[in-house]
Amino acid sequence: MEWKVSPFRKPLVLRGARQTGKTCAVNAFSENYRQFISLNLEKKDDRNLFLRHSSVSDLLQAAFLRAGKDFSLRRETLVFIDEIQTTREAVEMLRYFYEEYPEIHVVAAGSLLETLFCKGISFPVGRVEYRVLRPVSFREFLEAAGEKDSVEALEQTPPPDFALGHLFNMFHAYSLVGGMPEIVARYVSTGDLTGLGIVYDSFLASFYDDAEKYARNETQTHIIRHCIRSSFFEAGTRIKFHGFGASQYGSREIGEALRILEKALLINLVYPTTQTSAPFVPDIKKSPRLQSLDTGLLNFVCGLRGDLIGAEDLNAQYGGKVAEHIVGQEILASGFEAASSLRFWTRDKAQSNAEVDFLFPFDGMMIPVEVKSGKNGRLRSIHQFIDNSDCDFAVRLYAGPAALENQKTIAGKPFRLLNLPYFLAGFLRRQLEFYINL
Repeated sequence: MEWKVSPFRKPLVLRGARQTGKTCAVNAFSENYRQFISLNLEKKDDRNLFLRHSSVSDLLQAAFLRAGKDFSLRRETLVFIDEIQTTREAVEMLRYFYEEYPEIHVVAAGSLLETLFCKGISFPVGRVEYRVLRPVSFREFLEAAGEKDSVEALEQTPPPDFALGHLFNMFHAYSLVGGMPEIVARYVSTGDLTGLGIVYDSFLASFYDDAEKYARNETQTHIIRHCIRSSFFEAGTRIKFHGFGASQYGSREIGEALRILEKALLINLVYPTTQTSAPFVPDIKKSPRLQSLDTGLLNFVCGLRGDLIGAEDLNAQYGGKVAEHIVGQEILASGFEAASSLRFWTRDKAQSNAEVDFLFPFDGMMIPVEVKSGKNGRLRSIHQFIDNSDCDFAVRLYAGPAALENQKTIAGKPFRLLNLPYFLAGFLRRQLEFYINL
């Protein structure tokens, strides 16, 4: 809606991995317009519009005529170009929508959109803008489940004590199911976890099939498929490219395959920073931490689902791997910018290693964020970061209520620690705005 009313609006390229709901989102958004023209470029007739017409004026006239729409109402029309990656001419036409018909609202999307970035087909620089659609967030999960009271409680800062138990239970369900829209829809309509396996399997099969479209040859297809499956087992940990996933593949082969999957938004390679003051530049010489697309898929592939049912503290499960991963997923889901990314800090020194789970940018600072089991968990890494930076505020995400407390590092430097229930990971900015100036 912000894009719709912006005086600086450009054609919108909607990025996102397969099955994250891009087409459904645009179809729902079209209800805000008097006219809607939807073109799916996997269909020959729609694709031919771009192949036959070299001018945007002729293209639009033909599209409006064929759809039975009134061209005089073009300012109140949304044009949706789906599966745009199939037609180079359509990508190139986006610049002319912006230059010659800026009054028409244009959205482009595609399940394999990111393959364009791998094949040298680029979107017109400065003529389009981007948003990223990620898996469903916890708040959206609650909305899908009809949990209106829970959403209201989640919107309060801090959430009321009486709602904490139920919110933790719902967050554990969300962490188990994940955020893929079709999975969420089926779960909230049936409440049945056992029937979700076939849907998870279909998603994985589609990801494997896509490998052929990403790869330049059969060998790379096999490597990409290996990386897709292994990425779920390796998610939440720092990885080495050489031998990734217990393979015989070298660093160069794996690095190239993983970067292709990152462009496809199936994974994030999160490189650490070693700095404690701006600029916080990722150190690509160090091992990255791998974040996969969705925690629900991770649980399914790794066989973790059974033990998560009824868990009181996600941090106590599998060394905190699931808790840290779902927190990363929530932080990513809280932003729609194409440049949104995760950050973490590490210090590699003899007898003084430290690693902070996340760094969260806020008001010119980088706030250290740790996901911990219990309120009494050690915060040695946060202490080291605080001691070596200008920051005097930190966040601990845990299985407990919100509380702000004054602390001192081991070296004696005072700082404030904000303890938050980990279901608020997607609301860090709002929580910091409330607490940091108290």
